[in-house]
Amino acid sequence: MKNIKSRLIVMNFLQFAVWGAYLTCVGQFLGKVGLGDYISWFYIAQGVVSIFMPAIMGIIADKYIQPQRLLGLSHLLAGGFMLIAAYFGYEATQLAEANAGNAEYVADIWPVFIPYVLSVAFYMPTIALSNTVAFGTLTRSGLDFVKAFPPIRTLGTVGFIASMWLVNSLSFGLELTAQQTYMQLVMSGGLGILLGLYSFTLPACPLSQSEGKKSLAERLGLDAFVLFKTKKMAMFFIFSMLLGVSLQITNGYATPYIESFSATSDSWFASNPTMLVSLSQISEALCILLTSFFLLRFGIKNVMLIAMFAWVLRFGLFGVGTTESIMGIVALVCSCLVYGVAFDFFNVSGAMFVQQEAPKSMQGSAQGLFMLMTNGIGASVGTYIAGKIVDHFCTWEGGHLVSRPEFANGWQTTWFIFAGYALVVALMFMILFRYKHDRSKMAEVNH
Repeated sequence: MKNIKSRLIVMNFLQFAVWGAYLTCVGQFLGKVGLGDYISWFYIAQGVVSIFMPAIMGIIADKYIQPQRLLGLSHLLAGGFMLIAAYFGYEATQLAEANAGNAEYVADIWPVFIPYVLSVAFYMPTIALSNTVAFGTLTRSGLDFVKAFPPIRTLGTVGFIASMWLVNSLSFGLELTAQQTYMQLVMSGGLGILLGLYSFTLPACPLSQSEGKKSLAERLGLDAFVLFKTKKMAMFFIFSMLLGVSLQITNGYATPYIESFSATSDSWFASNPTMLVSLSQISEALCILLTSFFLLRFGIKNVMLIAMFAWVLRFGLFGVGTTESIMGIVALVCSCLVYGVAFDFFNVSGAMFVQQEAPKSMQGSAQGLFMLMTNGIGASVGTYIAGKIVDHFCTWEGGHLVSRPEFANGWQTTWFIFAGYALVVALMFMILFRYKHDRSKMAEVNH
């Protein structure tokens, strides 16, 4: 039994280490090679593929290829495409250095972007696939996955953090650390290949024998859209999308913002933005342990409200944060620490709301719809809008994303705009979403 848990821990550790190598710092690299204006594109791509790829791969895992094998194949493809993106990232670096003094030079996004998108398209489904493998393996081993899985999943967050620290610290003989170069893509691709090979050694997960009578719409989770006929569910999914707008903004722009201070100061925090932002993931790992207590005590609606106001603080504290003063550093640290509440409280409480309110026959589809509204549509739209706002108030100079001359506090203004948006969503949710807390019902879902 211990061996099974250990193997699943390795799987989860690598699963999120692959992601952590680039998710919060790819913007720094893009800025250094003249692709900073396209940061939002890279995060939009992640949201778009999250809309359809997990469902498609889920169907394949149910009927055609055993989940652990599909997990391995997907990681091999994702890792391979990421290494191709890294190669073109290297070429983009060479071109950027050769044209450092050429004001007319315009970097070409497509050689890096296309393999990156293909990599992400095969990676995003593996998050659900790794859960499928873990749940099935634990169940067949006679273990209660409700109790056994959370510690295993927590090690996934540890893997994410470990990758962030590595790319923040290692230079691989280059002048810059991996967080600022194509080496972050090399690390991600290499870890993906390793996990792909490792996945083929995991215990076999039998194909489902009960999905044959389901329609294509049911397999894709489209049947869950019928829940929009219920006002309460419709309001929940709409607000899930509205809050999902906030999800990827700091992933894309937090580290470029913090690093921008290195142009005017030699603060350790400005030189190690990925390490600082990793506090967000540490907070996430700790806050998930608090969600059950808060849910039972305050109820789903109040916990979701706490999460929404935490997003206001997340953005607002970035707005007043700086690496040039003690209080500014404290603000940045607090912004990172509050992320755990902002992210975990809404995702966990939202998932429990769906599990509690959706008919049993479509609970899986409803959970997929929740993810589609938040990480798919919401995150994609939010990242696109955020990119436009940042580009309006800020510009790239010498590899740093700084406020435009006509906007003395351009960066601060962008964060306050994001905070204002989160505040409006929170107030609307508080007024419009009606839901009565039922402790007995919640306890039933927890068990």
